[in-house]
Amino acid sequence: MIRGIFKPTIHCKPDKRHRSVKITALIIAVVLFWSAPTAQATTIDDMQSEIDSINSEISDLENQKRDAEKAKNEAQSGLSGTNSQINSISGAMGDLDTEIEGINMELVGLLTDIDLISSDIENKTVEIADTQEEYDQAVATRDEQYASMKIRIRYMYEIGDATYISIFLDAATSSLADALNKAEYVEQLYAYDRQMLEEYKQTVDYTKEIWDRLEEEKSELETSKQELEEEQKYLEEVEAQLEEEYENYSVMLAQARQQAAIYTAKINQQTSEIRSIEKAEAEKKREAEAKQREIEAEQERLKAEQEAQAAAAAYAAALEAGYSADEIASMTSITSQLTTDSNQSTTSSSSSSSSSSSSGTTVTASGSGKGAQIANYALQFVGRPYVPGGTDPYNGSDCSGFTMAVYQAFGISLPRTSYSQSSVGTAVSYDQAKAGDIIYYGGHVGIYIGNGQIVHASTQRTGVKISSATYRSIVTIRRVVN
Repeated sequence: MIRGIFKPTIHCKPDKRHRSVKITALIIAVVLFWSAPTAQATTIDDMQSEIDSINSEISDLENQKRDAEKAKNEAQSGLSGTNSQINSISGAMGDLDTEIEGINMELVGLLTDIDLISSDIENKTVEIADTQEEYDQAVATRDEQYASMKIRIRYMYEIGDATYISIFLDAATSSLADALNKAEYVEQLYAYDRQMLEEYKQTVDYTKEIWDRLEEEKSELETSKQELEEEQKYLEEVEAQLEEEYENYSVMLAQARQQAAIYTAKINQQTSEIRSIEKAEAEKKREAEAKQREIEAEQERLKAEQEAQAAAAAYAAALEAGYSADEIASMTSITSQLTTDSNQSTTSSSSSSSSSSSSGTTVTASGSGKGAQIANYALQFVGRPYVPGGTDPYNGSDCSGFTMAVYQAFGISLPRTSYSQSSVGTAVSYDQAKAGDIIYYGGHVGIYIGNGQIVHASTQRTGVKISSATYRSIVTIRRVVN
């Protein structure tokens, strides 16, 4: 076929310059013919279809990852809310404990007062009993004296004036002095009765006064005791109510902790799922890259094969057309240049891609602003040693000492321990994380640098290094700078 197309009709022997132009034209025609697409492009199309299929799978994995991250963020939000609820319940229970303890102390005081009052009441009862006995004896003596006096008064009243007449008549027979003595005796007897009666009356009144006072004091003590017992009853009711409320809080706390455990399990599950998806995604990307390299290799092979076939065909055509080997050899450089030009755009594209993929391994933080500055500052310490208790990022630090030192370089003070750092700033979800945020994993912290990565003082074996942000279950993400 080539012979039929390119065989020249020579009417006269051309000069050397004319022959050179003709052979060049012949070589160009052959190169263009062999550079046209062949049936072998089907293999590349199949490979490209496989890459498209892999990219579709990667897209599906990214969607699954987004869904898993969304579910994880929801679980983290739920866990944060539940932890706040646990803290609130624990605080309320602490307040109740304090209140119950105060009531118990008050009850102890009340019971002591009640015991003292009960003892006083017993003593008053004894005093009242003794006073009652004295009072009863005084009343009996008074009544006896009063009865004797009444008998004498009645006797003197019954005998009336006869007694006095008898006394004076007897005195007349004897002497006036004797009569006066008898009359004086009667008056003295009457005065004595009245005096004794008055004294007994005073004794009774005094005893009655003491008895009344003791009864009043006893009544006051009994009233105080009753009031204290009522207060005791009230405090016991309040204490019972508080203890019931405490039990309710205990149930609520147990439920909240159970819910927190569910959220934690879900976070761990989603973290594991995200890791699996990321692993599968990375595998698919490697597979796609391998396929792309296969395509590029196949393209290079086809290109080389086509160039070789074109060169061979051009050489054969030139020989058949009557050109010498020396003339053909002199045109080799032209053939090479034509071959290069025909694939310039493909080569340029491949070189650009290769340059892009091998531009270096330096890691920088994503985003801008102070958070990115903090992250980039932290990245300079990658490879520095991990030292337990250390806070010097150059000579060695632990995880919280590393974050503290990095932030301190920007004039920001952080607490010393990872647990304390887990409550600084404001909480953000994983999908909202930005460079510079602090990620707390429970006993460990790192600085987020973007693109799903952190820089952290890991272990004594690895020192400061870069890791996936989801290499462990995330407890909380804290934003200190905006």
